[in-house]
Amino acid sequence: MLRSWRVKLKLLLATVTLAILLSWLYLFVGSLEYGRFLLLPPCLGEQPSRDVEREALASRVRRVEEENQQLRLQLGQAQAEGSDGSPQWGVSAEDRDPPGGERSNRTACPKQRTVHKCELLHVAIVCAGHNASRDVVTLVKSILFHRKNPLHFHFITDSVAHQILQTLFQSWMVPSVHVSFYNADDLKAGTCPSPLPCPKPPEVSWIPNKHYSGIYGLMKLTLTKALPSNLSKVIVLDTDITFATDIAELWAVFGKFSDKQVIGLVENQSDWYLGNLWKNHKPWPALGRGFNTGVILLLLDRLRRLGWEQMWRLTAERELMSMLSTSLADQDIFNAVIKQNPALVYRLPCFWNVQLSDHTRSEQCYTEVSDLKVIHWNSPKKLRVKNKHVEFFRNLYLTFLEYDGNLLRRELFGCASLPSPPSNQLQQALEELDEDDPCYDFRRQHLTQHRVHLFFLQYEFLALPNPTDVTLVAQLSMDRLQMLEAICKHWAGPISLALYMSDAEAQQFLRYAQASEVLSARRNVAYHIVYKEGQFYPINLLRNVALANTQTPYVFLTDIDFLPMYGLYDYLRNSIQQLELPQRKAALIVPAFETLHYRLTFPKSKAELLSMLDMGSLYTFRYHVWPKGHAPTDYAKWRTATVPYRVAWQPDFEPYVVVRRDCPKYDQRFVGFGWNKVSHIMELDAQEYELLVLPNAFMIHMPHAPSFDISKFRLSAGYRGCLQTLREEFHQDLSRRYGAAALKYLTAERSL
Repeated sequence: MLRSWRVKLKLLLATVTLAILLSWLYLFVGSLEYGRFLLLPPCLGEQPSRDVEREALASRVRRVEEENQQLRLQLGQAQAEGSDGSPQWGVSAEDRDPPGGERSNRTACPKQRTVHKCELLHVAIVCAGHNASRDVVTLVKSILFHRKNPLHFHFITDSVAHQILQTLFQSWMVPSVHVSFYNADDLKAGTCPSPLPCPKPPEVSWIPNKHYSGIYGLMKLTLTKALPSNLSKVIVLDTDITFATDIAELWAVFGKFSDKQVIGLVENQSDWYLGNLWKNHKPWPALGRGFNTGVILLLLDRLRRLGWEQMWRLTAERELMSMLSTSLADQDIFNAVIKQNPALVYRLPCFWNVQLSDHTRSEQCYTEVSDLKVIHWNSPKKLRVKNKHVEFFRNLYLTFLEYDGNLLRRELFGCASLPSPPSNQLQQALEELDEDDPCYDFRRQHLTQHRVHLFFLQYEFLALPNPTDVTLVAQLSMDRLQMLEAICKHWAGPISLALYMSDAEAQQFLRYAQASEVLSARRNVAYHIVYKEGQFYPINLLRNVALANTQTPYVFLTDIDFLPMYGLYDYLRNSIQQLELPQRKAALIVPAFETLHYRLTFPKSKAELLSMLDMGSLYTFRYHVWPKGHAPTDYAKWRTATVPYRVAWQPDFEPYVVVRRDCPKYDQRFVGFGWNKVSHIMELDAQEYELLVLPNAFMIHMPHAPSFDISKFRLSAGYRGCLQTLREEFHQDLSRRYGAAALKYLTAERSL
């Protein structure tokens, strides 16, 4: 062994000497410019254009260099071999010196792009539930950050993830990004065209699986059937992946497959499939260390021709007879198939799937930051996993987690793309704005397309809502977060909240909610993130998002800085039933009060509230700064009322009401402070809603620092002038929709 190694070393030194002599000879007879092509590795696209003799000499030197490179490779393999002659783990020819210069940061050649910049790349992801939907956003951000190509995401989802991701991508409006959804429920058990007895076998629900991903961890087996038949190849990713490079580099690897290879995978970096982790550990069969399926390259057309569906089914059925269940979901079945058919797999270099689970050999996949391409958080511990460089990986992940997704709405220059109709309409509306208009900023904010992430935390949907059930609806920003626990203690029913936050603030909120015993115990509170953009608080957009995503027949439209009386949820449901609200068009008014004290002994009854009102520790809401807003509630009558009473609409009336879920939406032209609720109550009246005050209901406003928008309203004459302009335009729109009936509002406004 040692003598063979020395012979190879001598041969290598002799070859290097010959290469140097030939290079200097060529420099001597040719120009310095052409000699450069010999001293450096030849780069694609750089061809000397001299006479035939020099071309022949250059070709000869290149051949010597290639032979030299092969000898270096052989020498490296000899050094890597152990005493038993087996190669060192995880080091392949592509890892050492990938073809095409994949690690070209160490050479003088520019990295060559093997994928056309306008080629559409396809990515498939299985995603189910609220948590996975959050994870997939971080993955998508990391892909969009690096990408230079149009992308088509194929999501196999349950109904929850479908609703979340469809709304997110529709509101994100990223250029040159297409999204398709496929129903995972159909793939779990198969579908039948009729209610008759169905001979069609289930797809994956018949496979017992111990993995924490559940049945959705088996979905990748069905992609040849789930994805469109005309889709020939796709990159398949787990949701716990983070990209550190352009995904086009991975797409280019398809070009390296042989005629027989159909699946690209990275070798598993743990000892799982070696079967030596503990006594009697018996994993599924695998080729060597096996392969990890967090990153997969699939040639779908070849797989279909091979009969992939029958292949994996027969393999799974055979192995389950002895294994009884899968431990690592689809990964076990993929490995069992490859064990029987090793020619099917293309071994990806391990930097395409650096697996950060405990006790892996992932550190052998990289020596520099530039080596990293894909990071895989494949441990149930996720960011808490043990790894020598986990702090670096964690910071990279957190960068994308908190990255402003609005910055990823960038065009791909040089690629013709067909924008969606909503994008066209928005662009046209923006172009029609007059930048010299004093109210341009208000109009621009109204047209701003905000990203929306629905159901940011776990939420248990109601299977069959009670016909009198009611959801509390409100909106807030980061500075009102402290109100959430108190509201949850006062209101036991469902809650729908829209939160206006940046990407970073959304993660702060997530940590806050998960750490709170009160909030984490609730599963009937829906949190919808509306991401920040623009200079005004889009209050009515937030209200509409929270309102649109309720499930109960009725909604209680309130603000986050109000605490409802204890027991209000049950009282409202009883009132809805007693007043026979389903048969009438009515808005139930909950009288509003306020305290100036940050600490308040909350009244347990109407009698206690009246006592506190008489003592001066409570006040009717805004009586000292804006009495018109709630005066029509008629607090004097409410003191002694025992049954609901009707009140008439008056200018600037803005009570908090309980209405049917299908009530009019809030007018989104009103942003920041002023007229956002007034306009809504006016439209309820225009639609002939009865305004009924509840005699035994109340809510109390808690003190807080003034918002930024109310400060602007008070200090800026221009702000107040624009609000007046928007009011007049709202009146005109109201008149167009409701005709003569709406004239009373304009007349009432002018009489003030």
